[in-house]
Amino acid sequence: MHKKIYPDSGVELTPFISRHYDGLMNMLSFGLYRGFIQKAIREMQISGGNDILDLGCGTGRNAGLMADYIGPEGSITGMDISPEMESQFLARFSSDKQVSFINQRIDQPFDLGKKFDIVFISFVIHGFPHEVRKTVLENVILHLKPGGKFVILDFAEFDMAAMPAHHRFVFKSVECKYAFDYIERDWKSILKATGFSGFREYFFLKNYVRLLEAEKA
Repeated sequence: MHKKIYPDSGVELTPFISRHYDGLMNMLSFGLYRGFIQKAIREMQISGGNDILDLGCGTGRNAGLMADYIGPEGSITGMDISPEMESQFLARFSSDKQVSFINQRIDQPFDLGKKFDIVFISFVIHGFPHEVRKTVLENVILHLKPGGKFVILDFAEFDMAAMPAHHRFVFKSVECKYAFDYIERDWKSILKATGFSGFREYFFLKNYVRLLEAEKA
């Protein structure tokens, strides 16, 4: 039986869901997921030569889109702990020497001995208890170059009680309790308190999803 480290988390996936994750996301979003992700990655303004750390990289779907922008000198390092995700990631990039994978928990301290231009995390950080999110942020700060960008693609801040009833029903049915906490927090203030500035943000899917970018001082 799959045992979660955080029992109330929705980002710790079962082996079955991990194996079929991309297909499930396509189905649940009625085919809209890929187009939305493409738009979000485009807004990141990735430059040729950028070195990117993708935390909770999953199957490599996002990394595949980011790889279109890094040019011949850039690199992407994906990080995840799911064996099912790892096998799909490695298969996707079997012939691409610019993209690599590390099996590592992102919610525990680690040091790769390298600094990155961009640290990216997509729909992962909301699924941790808030104290654990602080550890993730410490890992981000350690691995970003001065002036590097931290990019969070996740839920925006919103009042769940003000959502249309059908949207609220779906959110409550699908998401974990940590997500309810996440949407109530002021993430620009949290990031500012940990040394970030220069915020940019883009909203998607009726403003319930946000790409939030912050620059390391």
